[in-house]
Amino acid sequence: MNQYENDKRVAIVILNWNGRELMRRFLPSVVAHCPAWADVIVADNGSTDDSIAMLEREFPQVGLLCLDRNYGFAEGYNRAIARLPHPYCVLLNSDVEVTAGWLEPLIQILDKDQTIAAAQPKIHSWHQRDHFEYAGAAGGFIDYYGYPYCRGRVLDRVEKDEGQYDQPADLFWATGACLVVRTAVYRDVGGLDTRFFAHQEEIDLCWRLRTRGWRIVCRPESVVYHLGGATLSAENPHKTFLNMRNNLLMLYKNLPEKELAGVMRTRYWLDHLAALHAFLSRRPREGWAILDARKEYKRLRPEFAAQRKENLERATGKPIPERSHRCLILDFYLLGKKTFTKLGATNSPS
Repeated sequence: MNQYENDKRVAIVILNWNGRELMRRFLPSVVAHCPAWADVIVADNGSTDDSIAMLEREFPQVGLLCLDRNYGFAEGYNRAIARLPHPYCVLLNSDVEVTAGWLEPLIQILDKDQTIAAAQPKIHSWHQRDHFEYAGAAGGFIDYYGYPYCRGRVLDRVEKDEGQYDQPADLFWATGACLVVRTAVYRDVGGLDTRFFAHQEEIDLCWRLRTRGWRIVCRPESVVYHLGGATLSAENPHKTFLNMRNNLLMLYKNLPEKELAGVMRTRYWLDHLAALHAFLSRRPREGWAILDARKEYKRLRPEFAAQRKENLERATGKPIPERSHRCLILDFYLLGKKTFTKLGATNSPS
């Protein structure tokens, strides 16, 4: 894009949809802690409030990419990144407060190690600043049946940060709340899957990166604070629907052929148990959301066959140590392992 200088190496891309007040609250930290070699760019997803007018008036140093409608998280980012020349892009949520020096360690590790495609900082809660934040914490992992968890967050149990995850680590997935990625690699693997619209799309992206031999890391010396729940609250049944549907589609797209049938059989029973638990707990809308997500997964599955074929063809076939071969649900509820440390090291196939 002609409006950006060629020597700017990093685009910090913030996707916005009717988020005027969020940007007023969180953009000042991003602008204040933006290095000279980076651009701050708001990609507006067809907002109907006066976000754009506010940005032009109050943040003239911030670049604007205006999309014609709300394309959701995935396609909104894909359309924005397709128009940027920067070697690195940062996918940064509009409700993230950054800190001094947050970006440098993330770019330095990508510059230093050409096997790494993406990186994230430690994500702390904006509300409870000494605790990790649900969406990413100190880096993401996944169990054998597709349940994601983090250093610092297992299911709904979030830990206080007491330095227990201050070592850099290789990850299975990095959070979309603050994801630094090589632009060319992002495009090569197809970016975020636009059919997901929102939720789990960054895990799907990272799965493609990992199976094709790329590494993903957390640099805990970089810290940001995430408000979280700014779009849909955790109790919203539509969020439950999207998370469940997209998780099942992600498994179908990425699981090796020898594992697909067995994993999906187990997930059938685990998902129905989750729905039953929701009904018995007097959360009927959540229960129906789980069942509806499974129906929608079955309906959409044929549309993902070509992507599954491509993913399997491009996979290196090497084990991914950051994908556990345990069942997180059993570990959490039956064995009482409710922190990442208690879960122990993830298991690679023997």
